[in-house]
Amino acid sequence: MTHMLLLYCLVFLLPTESCRTLCQVANKSKEMSPRPQGVCDGVCVDNSHCSQPCPPDSQGNMGFLCRQKKWHKITETCQTLNAFNIFESYSIMANHILNSKSISNWTFIPDRNSSCVLLHSVNSFARKLFINKYPIDISDVFIHTMGTAISPDNTGKNFSFSMRVNDTSSEITGQVLISRDELRKVPAPSQAISIAFPTLGAILKASFLENVTVNGLVLSVILPKELKRISLIFEKINKSEEKRTQCVGWHSLESRWDQQACQIIQENSQQAVCKCRPSKLFTSFSILMSPHILESPILTYITYIGLGISICSLILCLSIEALVWGQVTKTEISYLRHICIANVAATLLMADVWFIVASFLSGPVAHHSGCVAATFFVHFFYLSVFFWMLAKALLILYGILIVFHTLPKSVLVAALFSIGYGCPLVIAAITVAATEPGKGYLRPEACWLNWDMTKALLAFVVPALAIVVVNLVTVTLVIVKTQRPAIGSSMFQEVRAIVRISKNIAILTPLLGLTWGFGIAMVVDDSNLAFHIIFSVLNAFQGFFILVFGTILDPKIREALKGR
Repeated sequence: MTHMLLLYCLVFLLPTESCRTLCQVANKSKEMSPRPQGVCDGVCVDNSHCSQPCPPDSQGNMGFLCRQKKWHKITETCQTLNAFNIFESYSIMANHILNSKSISNWTFIPDRNSSCVLLHSVNSFARKLFINKYPIDISDVFIHTMGTAISPDNTGKNFSFSMRVNDTSSEITGQVLISRDELRKVPAPSQAISIAFPTLGAILKASFLENVTVNGLVLSVILPKELKRISLIFEKINKSEEKRTQCVGWHSLESRWDQQACQIIQENSQQAVCKCRPSKLFTSFSILMSPHILESPILTYITYIGLGISICSLILCLSIEALVWGQVTKTEISYLRHICIANVAATLLMADVWFIVASFLSGPVAHHSGCVAATFFVHFFYLSVFFWMLAKALLILYGILIVFHTLPKSVLVAALFSIGYGCPLVIAAITVAATEPGKGYLRPEACWLNWDMTKALLAFVVPALAIVVVNLVTVTLVIVKTQRPAIGSSMFQEVRAIVRISKNIAILTPLLGLTWGFGIAMVVDDSNLAFHIIFSVLNAFQGFFILVFGTILDPKIREALKGR
């Protein structure tokens, strides 16, 4: 209960009352305080005594003696309450509630942002500190503050911390490094302050990613605005090599970890080196640990070999279509069908090319703009593959339920292109416009749609799986409608063409659906190597499937090729 009361006082009272006091006090202590206007003032009786409190920026009392009808100060116990004194007291209270034994008490705080308020208020107090020629070092078990004066002449500055994160005797370290080149940018005199928190990371909500934990000290830095880059070295709490590490900064306005503030420079099982950009929004930094990392050379080989086969297959498919186009597009429905096949192959080819471009980018931090562009086009072209498959299904429904020759061919072609390219473009554009401003468009480790933070991946998964369902329903409807076709009627050729389209959809749709079904399974269980391998195989060889089932096995195309 004591911890709870202190927590409420620290989080809800001190950020307001103490800040108000700090704004009123001087930065330097004074040996003697002037006598203020107050109780001991005005005409007095000789040899009488008077006592009154010290000025508002001090604590203690002043004693006065009346001589010649005027008050003269004879004693003083005033001690100036400067920012340093207040910060020391604040640190003691913060240390008490940040004790590893008190962490569980945070679950009873109604306001889930209390930990953010605590971090912000500590950093705000630290900004009030004034450092002369002597460095400051306020060390408690669970909060440690260091500060020093800096100037352009310094060769470099660093703060080194070593603190316990729990009840064990082992400590972890953290370092803040300011290079000589950066120090040359600061005006003289300037100061640098750093604060280390070993347990605060367990309290701050990890809203940047799901299933992550803070795996090092939380290091806050109060620096001149001219300092744009610093290096941070974090010793890992969990030193397992099977964990993925992210360098992150705490976004003070949005109260979340953000990978855009930092990038990882070097990492091993013991520590991670981060390069970070401090600013008004980002003053606190740490490293995050995801529960698993899955990197297998088998996946890499399967992916790139499969993509090579897929691209070659798609180029061959488009070449065959161009070669026999005039012979296989004599009827209207055949013409529309081959437009769909050609565009499915073309969009998948472009998707594969952009997928390779995205894979060669080192990540969102190093090539953010390029990564956004690559992700947009991969998203757009993969969606186009599905929407052109949907266009084929709608073509079948139109042929079965409505007479084909009702609308001009040009109108039908325009409708197919609107579905095949217009719908994916709208979805892809809305996705990037809605999520990129908040840096939630990309995954932190790869150029692909984010899942943990904004669920942007749903903008691909939901339309794709919905199209799979529509196409399977369409195939079922075709089977029912064509059980007894009107042989000899004027629609016989169209019915046969519809059946061929349906067979094509019946084979390719389950393959596409199965591929991205395993894609969803990967999101749910990212540590399962089997899911990754199956998805990589199916995804990489989609072009080969289209060549075989969409082109080579088509009897009309085979006849046209034999005729040449």
